[in-house]
Amino acid sequence: MKGRILTSFLLTAVVITGLQAQAASPVPKLVVGLTIDQLRSDYIEAFSALYGERGFKRLMKEGRVYYNAEYDFVNVDRSSAVASIYTGTTPYYNGITGNRWMDRSTLCLIKSVDDPAYMGVYSSESTSPKYLQASTLSDELMVATGGAAEVYSIAPTREMAVLAAGHSSKGAFWLNDETGKWSGTTYYGAFPEWVATYNDKEGLDFRIDNLSWGPYLPVTSYKYVTSDAKQLTFTHDFADERAEKYRRFKTSPYANDEVNRLVNACLTATQIGKDNVPDLLTISYYAGNYAHRSNSEYAMEIQDMYVRLDNSIGDLLDLIDRKVGLSNTLFFITSTGYTDPDPKDPDTYRIPGGEFHIKRCGALLNMYLMAIYGQGNYVETYYNREIYLNHKLIEEKKLNLTEVLNRSSDFIVQMSGVREAYTSQRLMLGAWTPKIDRIRNGYNINCSGDIYVEVMPGWSFVDEYSNNSYVVRDIYASAPLFFIGNNVKPEILYTPVKVTAIAPTVAHFMRIRAPNAASSAPLSNICK
Repeated sequence: MKGRILTSFLLTAVVITGLQAQAASPVPKLVVGLTIDQLRSDYIEAFSALYGERGFKRLMKEGRVYYNAEYDFVNVDRSSAVASIYTGTTPYYNGITGNRWMDRSTLCLIKSVDDPAYMGVYSSESTSPKYLQASTLSDELMVATGGAAEVYSIAPTREMAVLAAGHSSKGAFWLNDETGKWSGTTYYGAFPEWVATYNDKEGLDFRIDNLSWGPYLPVTSYKYVTSDAKQLTFTHDFADERAEKYRRFKTSPYANDEVNRLVNACLTATQIGKDNVPDLLTISYYAGNYAHRSNSEYAMEIQDMYVRLDNSIGDLLDLIDRKVGLSNTLFFITSTGYTDPDPKDPDTYRIPGGEFHIKRCGALLNMYLMAIYGQGNYVETYYNREIYLNHKLIEEKKLNLTEVLNRSSDFIVQMSGVREAYTSQRLMLGAWTPKIDRIRNGYNINCSGDIYVEVMPGWSFVDEYSNNSYVVRDIYASAPLFFIGNNVKPEILYTPVKVTAIAPTVAHFMRIRAPNAASSAPLSNICK
């Protein structure tokens, strides 16, 4: 009898021990999300010989690395990328189709975070996340903790700061283009004293005229970009830029160090990461080229950008480790998944192409529709690659909208430089294909046009409305994704994953709900 009792006890002990061994890892005290604007996987690898040991090499050694994180929609930019990361869904659901879009009611352009109802602080720009139609990771954390969590967002640009902060954060801060001060909005309540103190005592405006950017390493080290430009060295003095100095500064690697300075002030002045209530800090960096110039023109600058970015990441990891402990922190890093467009290739290489003017496209379409349906302004406006039809006129003339849309797309597709023209009804109701799915994911019924024009690769798209022109390049683009800290299992993976999986994955770590429009499953096997 005693033997049976002893055996039962031992079995119970083994089971309990096993359950304890399989118990979930503790919730991180702090989650840090770092989104790096225009970070490229190929450049991380190409410039690896230039790095130290604290940044990318540490991430590769200690982190879980996904080489191919994909944005599942077309025309990714700063705003749509950040909104997708933190809502865990695409513009079709979250409403942020880009940095700007056309307001159908006023026929004026809207910026993604404009809102006249809320004044700027240290800024003349009125700002809120009113156009963000889904909850974010920060919103869900605030709900789960009853508002007890410390949630802040820090970025060089307004869009990245506010869209990462979501609706419920305690503050979103960005660098003012005119003054260099850290700015905010009354939407998030009172402006924190610690940011105001930083502006008054350590603001960028006190230092920028003494800052200049030159090579961090000997210039002979920078040989990893093929370029016709004969650069011997470079120097950029921000004081010489006068009215543009803060905008130019935000396209230099020093902007990342400025973000780190405010992160340090945040970690010092607040209770973030200092108790058992999980907190969230969203950060953004910049990794494009200086003044948005091409990498062929500024080949040395882009390499130095990545060298200094490597140092900034190392500084940030060390700062978090020192203030909170990396083991107490879940840290993820990803990219906005796009880059500034390259210039047109020289004609001597005879690469097929041409110019497609969206204004001319709209004018010709209007003439065509008048020839069929009579006089009227059937094309109301255009923006980017989208045509907006005049629904009021179509209704007044008692025309069939589906017929007008189909005639319009059939006409546009015959134009030089057009590969396909997709009507809104085709995107919403038509047969599924992978291409249509990507375009549909980037479409939102509240702000997108009636016809999306797909321009041939190699052609220059000219948008007279925004005074913008760029060469269309339909190449595969992926974003790197790193996880490090809080019991993360180091591994390098090349299997593609969706960027929309980031928010559900982090929510799973924090034991909270995923954002309300997030449909992707959390990434698995991340913990040791």
